[in-house]
Amino acid sequence: MSSDTNETRPSRLSGRLTAVQGTAMYVGAVLGTGVIALPALAAEAAGPASLLAWLALVLLSAPLAATFAALGARHPDAGGVSHYARLAFGDRTAAVVGWCFYLAVPPGASAAALFGGAYVSAALGGGRTTTTVTAVGLMAVVTASNAVGVRVTGRFQFALAGLLVALLLVAVAFSLPHAGADNLRPFAPHGWTAIAPAAALLVWSFAGWEAITHLAGEFRSPGRDLPRATTAAVVIVGVLYLAVAFAVIAVLGPGAARSEAPLGELMAQGLGGNARLLAAVAALLLTLGAMNAYFAGAAKLGAALGRDGALPAWLTRGSTAGEVPRRSLSVVSSLALLSLGAVTLTGVGARPLVLLTTGSFVTVYAVGVAAAIRLLPKRGKARAAALVALVAVVIMLLMSGRYLLWPLAVTGAALLYLRLDGRRADRAAMARAGSGRQ
Repeated sequence: MSSDTNETRPSRLSGRLTAVQGTAMYVGAVLGTGVIALPALAAEAAGPASLLAWLALVLLSAPLAATFAALGARHPDAGGVSHYARLAFGDRTAAVVGWCFYLAVPPGASAAALFGGAYVSAALGGGRTTTTVTAVGLMAVVTASNAVGVRVTGRFQFALAGLLVALLLVAVAFSLPHAGADNLRPFAPHGWTAIAPAAALLVWSFAGWEAITHLAGEFRSPGRDLPRATTAAVVIVGVLYLAVAFAVIAVLGPGAARSEAPLGELMAQGLGGNARLLAAVAALLLTLGAMNAYFAGAAKLGAALGRDGALPAWLTRGSTAGEVPRRSLSVVSSLALLSLGAVTLTGVGARPLVLLTTGSFVTVYAVGVAAAIRLLPKRGKARAAALVALVAVVIMLLMSGRYLLWPLAVTGAALLYLRLDGRRADRAAMARAGSGRQ
């Protein structure tokens, strides 16, 4: 019997997440904050033709999600993509991937928190102060939720995802009667080549399929529940993204490209009156969902990296299924607050955080898919999905351009840490040997 078969069996400390809760975690991680602002940004870049960019990324995300689900089901481990990289390519690659993901979550969470805070500011006033205070509050709520444990996290995510989906469906359903065919013409006002820049912006919206792999060991039955959760999440996320993007363009028309809060305007069209407060509630739910899933996954990853020697051993506590990685969670939360403070003080806004985070996630995707091609059975649907996903990842890498410099710098830092840590271990071993001879 293969080791893969053994890995899919629940351990004595089996997890508690169900397929339904896992679906909610996926929906929160992937749907996230992209739906708040990116339909308008994509419309600005490509007009109605941006819908083709949305459709392309929905289709490409299916094999990508299936690939990570197959890896998680066969090799459930808190290390997620880092663990798969170790199995396929060795410890150094695993450490690099782990660092890239772990250090991408804090700036990404800060950007997400700022997006949510901007909607609250639009509803209540107060400008940058309200935005910042709201962002800090979001981080506090998510940190507290994850500190209690993954069981509460799963239930919390399920409630958030349900409310989020309901709000989006209401916004789309009530606004579509105001849609006009004229708003879809001209379909490509900036030319067909503008679809590529729009798709590059939308990569942020589809980051998240790898995040739940860090929680694969927390599922009651990873081999059964993880693929089910993935399939359901791909359908839900794809339908919602396409529906919201179409509604924004068909209802708001050219004004969509100039809107800073497109979801709020969509709700105002459909529900009448001042819907900014309702839009702020939706934005907060979206932000909480994304941050909650990423904090949970990153905290587990940090503990696993500490266990495997890629980060200080102090972080190890919480790497076993069922345990809460509070030390790693505190590091993630602290770095997120530092990122938030940096962009707030400099006034550069969330855009640099988004682009740096996207570059790191695409790098993680690339290594993860390469590991899948090496680890998954050569004959099977999972490996076929991995080969298709490889094409998607190559396209994403080309779109990332100079923002790949950040994961390159993180790679250098990870390799330097491993080298220095190895030298310390060698000196300690030599000291123990010398003491023994005396």
